[in-house]
Amino acid sequence: MAKLIVAITSCPTGIAHTYMAAEAIEQAAKKKGYEVKVETQGSVGAENELTAEEIARADGVIIAADTKVDDTRFVGKPVVKTGTGDAIKNAEALIDQVVQQKTSSVQDVETVQQQQQAERPRERRGVYQHLMTGVSYMIPFVVAGGLLIALSFMFGIHAAEEKGTLAAALKQIGGETAFALMVPVLAGFIAFSIADRPGIAPGLVGGMLASQIGSGFLGGIVAGFLAGYVALGIKKYLKLPATLEGLKPVLIIPLFSVLIVGLLMIYVIGTPMAAVTEGLTRFLQGMQASSAVVLGLLLGAMMAFDVGGPLNKAAYTFGITMLEAGVQTPMAAVMAAGMTPPLGLALATFLRKNRFTRDEREAGKAAVVLGASFITEGAIPFAAKDPLRVIPSIMIGSAVTGALSMWFNVTLVAPHGGVFVFFIPHAITHLLPYMLSIAIGTLVTAVFVTLLKKPVQEA
Repeated sequence: MAKLIVAITSCPTGIAHTYMAAEAIEQAAKKKGYEVKVETQGSVGAENELTAEEIARADGVIIAADTKVDDTRFVGKPVVKTGTGDAIKNAEALIDQVVQQKTSSVQDVETVQQQQQAERPRERRGVYQHLMTGVSYMIPFVVAGGLLIALSFMFGIHAAEEKGTLAAALKQIGGETAFALMVPVLAGFIAFSIADRPGIAPGLVGGMLASQIGSGFLGGIVAGFLAGYVALGIKKYLKLPATLEGLKPVLIIPLFSVLIVGLLMIYVIGTPMAAVTEGLTRFLQGMQASSAVVLGLLLGAMMAFDVGGPLNKAAYTFGITMLEAGVQTPMAAVMAAGMTPPLGLALATFLRKNRFTRDEREAGKAAVVLGASFITEGAIPFAAKDPLRVIPSIMIGSAVTGALSMWFNVTLVAPHGGVFVFFIPHAITHLLPYMLSIAIGTLVTAVFVTLLKKPVQEA
């Protein structure tokens, strides 16, 4: 009987990397003659879920995730943990690694997890994973809230100010509710990634206080990490008599973690972080054209450098932070620069077909839709196959796009949506220059790619 490999994939947005990693693992396993089943934990929740019988029969487990994934189901199984990017690029090596491992006989969950961490230094964990877990839970609130705010502008710039109107209702749902939950959710699930369920309450409270104090996303991130480690510390180091242990999860951890985090946010952390946020906002609002272009260049290059990885998410989070603070030009530059890589590569496959394999030309067709939808990950198949030529090309194209967007002083009120936002009146200022920025960046990307790549054998 063929060996069975099971896997879980999960990325912060739960859109592209999750399913690309799953496909890469499936193809690699089948190529080696193994049975395979991959559970995807994407934006719509878990799909193709692994059953207890499949896990029991599995010869190895791959967890390719950039967010927190519960691995307690796999105690006693050889497990390889990595990020989705590594799974996309090196799926065959991961299959070999997990097959060669010896099954652990240790049954204690914490012991198994510690052993796995010691044996796999490549595992993506720590600050980045905690932050990305928070971001992954926050993004639906960002997208829904931002788009609803944008829709409220369909009725006029000031239409939402008239109480009782549909525009006012849309703004209330999107801006006063969904957007208001972004920072608490970000902080709550950063803390959840660190301390599991005990971290959620202090994280949510810390994030809410960050919003109330005015420290925004930066304060929310600090609150999330603070809450997570405070809850984890109480959980691990507070020893109680056996008769009182039952009080820890329902009384002691929630009470003291919320109290400690709340007091620190109010008296120590909140005010300085609010000052940093306010200072950054004023600096951006007072930027001269030349400085704005430099910022656009930087944000554009970051969006393309790792096509959905840490730098990409850092630039996107910065755009959202400024959007929440009322500075809308960085978000416009970020979205435009994120659309450019897939669109530019798709154009390149059309302009110079002999530079690409048949599979890459097919991927180019999908990249058009992904790029238009602001899913930068559509460039991954090209970047993974030829990074030395593709990545510099898309960075240049995205940097040009970001710089032009800032130069034209384009503002954007929706943090996602791609070309679909173009059809919402008043959502984007200077729409034609914005479209020109994206078109120029797309063309620059395509030109550089076709110049750098050599003809391939497959016509």
